[in-house]
Amino acid sequence: MYDVAIIGGGPGGYVAAVRAAQLGAKVALIEQAELGGVCLNLGCIPTKAMLRSAEVYTLAGEAESFGVRVSGAELDFGRVMARKDQIVKGLVNGLNRLMAANGIEVLRARGHLLAPNRVEAAPGEGEPRQVEARSVILATGSNPLFLLLPGLDLPGVITSDGALALESLPASVVVVGGGVVGVEFASIFHAFGCRVTVVEMLPSLLPPADEEISRRLALNFRRRGIQVHTGTRLKAVEAAGPGDGPFGPPKRVVCETEKGETAAFDGEVVLIAIGRRPNLARLGLEAVGVRFDHRSGIQVDDGMQTSVPGVYAAGDVTGGTMLAHAAFAQGIIAAERAMGHPASWAGQVVPSCVFTFPEVAWAGLTEQQARARGLEVEVGRFPFAALGKAQLAGETDGLCKIIAERTGEPGEGRVLGVHLMGPAATELVQEGVLAVRLGVRARELADTIHPHPTLVEALGEAAHALMGRPLHQAGRRR
Repeated sequence: MYDVAIIGGGPGGYVAAVRAAQLGAKVALIEQAELGGVCLNLGCIPTKAMLRSAEVYTLAGEAESFGVRVSGAELDFGRVMARKDQIVKGLVNGLNRLMAANGIEVLRARGHLLAPNRVEAAPGEGEPRQVEARSVILATGSNPLFLLLPGLDLPGVITSDGALALESLPASVVVVGGGVVGVEFASIFHAFGCRVTVVEMLPSLLPPADEEISRRLALNFRRRGIQVHTGTRLKAVEAAGPGDGPFGPPKRVVCETEKGETAAFDGEVVLIAIGRRPNLARLGLEAVGVRFDHRSGIQVDDGMQTSVPGVYAAGDVTGGTMLAHAAFAQGIIAAERAMGHPASWAGQVVPSCVFTFPEVAWAGLTEQQARARGLEVEVGRFPFAALGKAQLAGETDGLCKIIAERTGEPGEGRVLGVHLMGPAATELVQEGVLAVRLGVRARELADTIHPHPTLVEALGEAAHALMGRPLHQAGRRR
């Protein structure tokens, strides 16, 4: 008998296993593929490895502007992909060692609920094994969404999984979907020299972001040569001519605009990046009585417990943000609750990070969400172009935007949201996470000393601007 059995070895699952083991549990972790889940094997890590190669390649091309002459810089796409695979392999091996160090038994099998305290572990070969545990945690992650439209079975029509398995670089890519995955791959392929077109069904690029940030990112993309078409819905993919190269025939992406007109875009590769859905297949949820929805995932309370006592869920399988760092936190909560310790998801603030050029990140409410809730708000903005460190780095595009409650005195309201587009935005957002979670007032953020010259000064400067006392930009003063 195990204390905790976990189905799924991704971010939610393996972190839950480690935390439960730290609390003295005997743990079984059931995973049919490599540990690390989508994040490590097919998501966060491999894409950021490619992104780093793209950054280095871009910087080599811009080196002369920094007074450094670089000749003969060429992209070796095969080496880029080999480096990616090497990094992933090293981290997977590290996870295997981590499980062993914590005394966690890893069962290489597919997990299936038989009862609230019993799991069937079916290996690829051999007889299934029944695992009994006092508590079960479900952490099976998510899968890419794929549309049922004509032409999506053509060679060279891929999801993000296929993009990470390319053996050669296409000359042109049409990215269907302007969300996080779509814009990140658009940035990577453009930096590698591909002609890139992004097609997004909704009115704005990167729909979850603050509208002002979305507009600025779309403008930045267009200025750098990435075609962006919003309000444009995919209807079909067609072969645009003969061809049997590595990506099949050239393809034409047929779309309908918001005005009802037909638009078509050509590319060697078509990347379908319209989102992900919880992986609920063959988990045995119905038989056990776990409530779920195929779109929004498994229903859980603030302690990550499902509708069945003793059965918990964490990560993408619960729907919601579908972010690895959210899965980490949920895995910890599920493990602690399973072991009888108090823990709650309530009050958590989940940052969103988008690894584009430039980066985008945010925490808390957008300006539109705050106003839709009937809140009166104050907004402070500070452009990265006014920062000395951004000038030194040669990365001046973007801004920091802070949204706070409007009270009687400027700056006395709580910070509701922090939104960034610019260099190192995905690192700088953490100060915003703390500000929103702890209910920090804008004045307190402005009065906090930020080191100089740094990029994080943007947050302090935006708080000063919100209070009407901008220090390093022209504007109204109180």
